Amino acid sequence: MGNNEPNRQCKISDLVMELFFSENLTINDEKVIFESGESRHLTKVLRKQANDIIRVTNGKGLEWIGEIESADHRKVSAIKKEVISHQPDISGLHIAIAPTKNNDRMEWFLEKATEIGITEITPIVCDHSERRNIKSDRMKKILVGAIKQSTRFFLPQLNPLVSFETFIEGQHPEIKLLAHCQKTVKTPLQKVEHLNREVLIMIGPEGDFSEKEIAMANDLGVLSISLGNQRLRTETAGVVACSKLATLRELSLSV
Repeated sequence: MGNNEPNRQCKISDLVMELFFSENLTINDEKVIFESGESRHLTKVLRKQANDIIRVTNGKGLEWIGEIESADHRKVSAIKKEVISHQPDISGLHIAIAPTKNNDRMEWFLEKATEIGITEITPIVCDHSERRNIKSDRMKKILVGAIKQSTRFFLPQLNPLVSFETFIEGQHPEIKLLAHCQKTVKTPLQKVEHLNREVLIMIGPEGDFSEKEIAMANDLGVLSISLGNQRLRTETAGVVACSKLATLRELSLSV
C-alpha cells in the first residue's frame, strides 16, 4: 500500500481536536445534550454538523467521544461512540493566591495555571489585599475554557474565598511553601525536596504578605521560598510557580 493509506489502527479520539465540557456527564451516559451557549458555539462558530465526531469531558477525568445526531443551534445532541477514563498524571498542585486588584490579571493567572496543570486554587484575603471579593461563577468559566483550550480532562478545584488566617490553620499537604519578597532566609524552589508529592504554594497580594503573616506561616511549618531574583506581580508569581514546579517534576522523571 502507498504512503497515503490511512492508519486504520488510529483511535477515534486521535482524530478529534476540540474538547467540549458537560459537567454532569458520566461514563454510562449514552447521549449528551448541550445547553444553548455550547450548542451555538458548536454550530455557529465551529460549524459542526450531524455525523461529526466530538469529544467531551466532565472535568473529572472522563473523555467521552460521540457522534452528533442533531445540530440545532439551540440544542446539540450526540450519541456515545467511545469513552476513556483518565487518571491524574501529576501530583496535586494547590495554589493559594490573593486576588489581584485588576480582575483581568487574575483571569490570566487562572487560564495559564490551568493550561500548565494546576489542580486546586484557593483565593485568600491577606493583610495587604486590595481586592476582598471574587466572582466565583466567572472564575469557573475561565477554568472551563482553559481545560477546553488545552484539552485537559481535569477541571481544577476552585475553593471559596477565605482569610489567610483561616486558610493557614487548615489541613494541608506536607510540602507547604510561601513565596514572598521580604529579605529573610528563603529556599529557592528548585532546592525544595520531594516536589513530586502534593504541593501547596501560597502567593500574596500586590503588597506582599505582611511580616505577621510570614511569621505565622513559618511557625506552622510553612517553608519560605524564592521564585527567582526578580520582583514579580502576583499573577506572574503564580504562573511562574506553576511553570517552575512542572519543569522540576519533568526533570526529576527524566533522571
